[in-house]
Amino acid sequence: MSLIRSVTSRTGRIAHAVSASVHRARVEGEKRMLERRHQTALAALGARTYALVHEGIVPGDAIADEIAEVEARLAQVTAAREAQAAGDTEHDAEAAFPMLAEEDPT
Repeated sequence: MSLIRSVTSRTGRIAHAVSASVHRARVEGEKRMLERRHQTALAALGARTYALVHEGIVPGDAIADEIAEVEARLAQVTAAREAQAAGDTEHDAEAAFPMLAEEDPT
């Protein structure tokens, strides 16, 4: 009987530990989901505020530094995209794919 009690006791402890772990994981997952939703809402608010400031509906004096930061980062992204586009056109397709080169019709 002691073997059955021992196994039953251990099984109960393991089941309790697993249940507690699943509960902690669920709570952590819900917390992260709510944090992501909050970040998404803040991003949407920021985008809307940025648009309203540029439309002249909302005065941007109070957030002028933040608007300047956004515009500076936007300029960096635009410059990086232009540099990448310029670099993409500078490769030699015939050297990379010689089988696609047009043959000389002579």
